Amino acid sequence: MRRRQPGNTTSGNVLPTLWLISDARNDAVLERAIRRLPMGAGLVFRHYHLTTESRRARFERLAKLIRARGGMIVLAGDGRTARQWRADGSYGAPGGKADARLIRLLTVHDMRELARANRQAGPAQALISPVFATRTHPGGASLGVPRFAVLARLSRLPVIALGGMTRARFRRVARIAEGWACLLYTSPSPR
Repeated sequence: MRRRQPGNTTSGNVLPTLWLISDARNDAVLERAIRRLPMGAGLVFRHYHLTTESRRARFERLAKLIRARGGMIVLAGDGRTARQWRADGSYGAPGGKADARLIRLLTVHDMRELARANRQAGPAQALISPVFATRTHPGGASLGVPRFAVLARLSRLPVIALGGMTRARFRRVARIAEGWACLLYTSPSPR
C-alpha cells in the first residue's frame, strides 16, 4: 500500500497510500480494522474524546499494532507532541514549522489551505477533503470529483483523497490521487 515518489519519503521510508483515520466512532473496531489493512498502511490517531493520559495509552497500543504490520502512525496535533509520543508524524492544518524527522499529513479543504500546504517543507501529503458526502459532517458540502481534481492537480504534494471514501470511490480519483483515507476499512472479499 505504499508507492515511492520524490518528496514522499522520510528517513528512507515510503509513505503509506492508505490511511485509516481513528476517532470515538470506530474505536471499538480499530484493532480488527488494523489487522485487515494491507501491509504498510498508516493510521491517523485522533481520539480527541479521551483524556491526555488515556489518549496516550491508546496511542501506544495502536502504534504497536500498526507498526507490526509495517505501517506508520501519525498523531493529530502539533509536531512537538508527536515527537514526544514517538509518532511518525503529525496531522492537521497546514502551517507551523516543519520538522524534517516527522511526516506531515496536511488537511486541505480549499485553495487557501492548498496554497499553505504547497509551501510546506519536508515530507508531507495533502489530505484533500471532503471528496464525497460524509457521515462525519451530515448535510455538509463536499467537493465532488471535479473540484477535488482541480485541487489535486494544483498540489505540489502527494494527494490523499479523504471524505466519504471507499475502495470503489477511490477508483474514481485514482488517476489524480496518490492514495486515500477512510474512517472504516473493510478488507476485500476473498474470491
